[in-house]
Amino acid sequence: MHYPVIDPAIFSVFGLPVRWYALTYIVGFAIVLLLGRLRAERDGYSKDDISDLVFYGAMGAVLGGRIGYVFFYNFDVFLADPLYLFQTWKGGMSFHGGLLGVLIAVGLFARNKGRSAIAVADFLAPLCPIGLGLGRLGNFINMELPGRITDASWGFIYQCWAVKDLNPMCLGEWETVARHPSPLYQAFTDGMLLFVIVWLVSRRPRNPGFVAGVFLASYGALRFATEFFRAPDAHIGFIAFDWLSMGQMLSLPMLLLGLGAIYYAQTSARKAA
Repeated sequence: MHYPVIDPAIFSVFGLPVRWYALTYIVGFAIVLLLGRLRAERDGYSKDDISDLVFYGAMGAVLGGRIGYVFFYNFDVFLADPLYLFQTWKGGMSFHGGLLGVLIAVGLFARNKGRSAIAVADFLAPLCPIGLGLGRLGNFINMELPGRITDASWGFIYQCWAVKDLNPMCLGEWETVARHPSPLYQAFTDGMLLFVIVWLVSRRPRNPGFVAGVFLASYGALRFATEFFRAPDAHIGFIAFDWLSMGQMLSLPMLLLGLGAIYYAQTSARKAA
């Protein structure tokens, strides 16, 4: 089937387009706010605390996501033109960079509020996955992140402009082969499935660091798996072994760090007991 062609702009205000991709971020942050307020009283947060936490997290996610994309995926472009870092209208956000930004934001929030950074991370972890899934839906609308070629009946045929770097021989309007709709795979796994896992884990009291560890390990594992269906960035290709992508390489430390946090949370509780 052909990839649905959706105008990335919903409407314009005074000539400035309001884009679906931006809307997914706004709705994602709103969901974090609503879920945070739902659990605020249980975890000893005020409504103002939740608003501050969302603000810190949003700044960390946006700034870290942009910086991470430039440094992880287009560092050579940055070296040639440092102003590329600020050219956000050309697109480009990295989850792993956004995660680093959020971790820094969590540390700043925790210090200003006199809280444990690990406890704040545990509180925030189950609130975020739905927003991650919405971001992938934004990628789908923009016809971004093409998947690998497939014979599956649910594969999508992309327009040539979307795969020009992956398939320079695509010269017409549509490519002649189908590809995995990898943004939809990651919208489901990194979004809904991850939300269910972390939300259920966080429903009862856990040792400090356990919930954040489950988030990191689960995302790392799910992202590593779904990257096998997503075409690697054409200008980067595979990092190693003719199959390891940049997304997988960046997800491995997350997986290991998450498993380490889970192990630490469990062993420290046993020692305390």
